[in-house]
Amino acid sequence: MRAEHTVQETTVVVTEALDGAAVERWRSRLAEAAALRPARLVVDLRRSPRIDAAAIVVLLQVHREMMRTDGRLTLRGPVDRVRRMLGLARVDHVLEVEEAR
Repeated sequence: MRAEHTVQETTVVVTEALDGAAVERWRSRLAEAAALRPARLVVDLRRSPRIDAAAIVVLLQVHREMMRTDGRLTLRGPVDRVRRMLGLARVDHVLEVEEAR
């Protein structure tokens, strides 16, 4: 059975480095956005200069939650440094990444 999505797309714009204490703040924001059960949750990373391992764990958790509800998570426009971290963590082929518009 396919889940019904009342919201087609929700975008969360990360406006700071996604590391350290900021990860917990963003974890709750991302969980709130995922709870809306959008068909697609976009995490806009264009303004985030870096992420750490804890942030990658949060993104993977949100990815799993979105898949559970037949939605998908997309990371939009991560800067080169963030892309490298995703590659080092070997999640760059698990998480959907799109270029900035």
